Amino acid sequence: MSKLTRPKNYKQLLDTKQTEQGIKLIKDFFQQNISTELRLRRVTAPLFVLKGLGINDDLNGVERPVTFPIKDLNDAKAEVVHSLAKWKRLTLAEYNVEPSYGIYTDMNAIRADEELDNLHSLYVDQWDWEAVMTREQRNIEFLKDVVKRIYSAILRTEFLVCERYYQLEPFLPKDIHFIHSEDLLAMYPDKTTKEREDLIAKKYGAVFIIGIGGNLANGLPHDGRAPDYDDWTTESGKGKRGLNGDILIWYPILEQAVELSSMGIRVDEESLIRQLKLTGKEERSQLYFHQKLLNGELPLSIGGGIGQSRLCMVLLHKAHVGEIQASIWPEEMRSECKLLGMPLI
Repeated sequence: MSKLTRPKNYKQLLDTKQTEQGIKLIKDFFQQNISTELRLRRVTAPLFVLKGLGINDDLNGVERPVTFPIKDLNDAKAEVVHSLAKWKRLTLAEYNVEPSYGIYTDMNAIRADEELDNLHSLYVDQWDWEAVMTREQRNIEFLKDVVKRIYSAILRTEFLVCERYYQLEPFLPKDIHFIHSEDLLAMYPDKTTKEREDLIAKKYGAVFIIGIGGNLANGLPHDGRAPDYDDWTTESGKGKRGLNGDILIWYPILEQAVELSSMGIRVDEESLIRQLKLTGKEERSQLYFHQKLLNGELPLSIGGGIGQSRLCMVLLHKAHVGEIQASIWPEEMRSECKLLGMPLI
């Protein structure tokens, strides 16, 4: 219960019927926009993958995947995906996708170790996307251009929703602000990562924090990243490192920063080896995915995930992600949320 944020004077602006219609409106409109903006075609994705191939996303390296034996494969273990970061890159190679084009899919996952609160659920649904790029595009300016395209699709979706439901007023700023995690630390050296995110998001309304995964001047990373998908050690700009980041917005209902997307330029052969060494994960280089990458069988790519329920939550002005999706919540949280006027599905 200590993780529940209790917004002041919260009132649902949409009833159950309007909420369900709004969810469909957002999902249909946004995925069409993002696929056009980034030249993506939809593909079908797996719910689980075989354990031991290095395909599943390791997130921060401590989250346990949901695992089960497969009777027809002599009880070989399968893992429910955490995300599809590596699977998508294998799919780009399999489909022989050309540079400047890519794929997207509906990703559904179970994260059993998630700490449940207004923004985090056991059930994760997001648009996972990945696009092929050239060697010349592996730079910070290309990353920023893609971020701006994604943010433009979010703004268009917000406009549509507010046109459909007069009760809702737009709150997102016209432009997204870029800042490197090293500069953010220098601005607020005595603050925690979450406090820095809240301060910068409140200041600008929408921000993209660059460089997540590598250690900063204080010896700590801004946040954790697995070493084998995003490139967070490549030098860029004025000697700062990282070709990845997070899109965050300031959400006035909860009075905090909300992450809508984690994304980045993916590792090439050189940065994969470097990051595996930095994190003491060199043994992963022998796994299926990593061998394919090191042998030059996978294209250079950029990709990420955009939270579906979370985007619907903020655009429909909800206070809890459980107002958008059906999941399991502690009974105390469910009861208190009902009293606070935010009943969970």
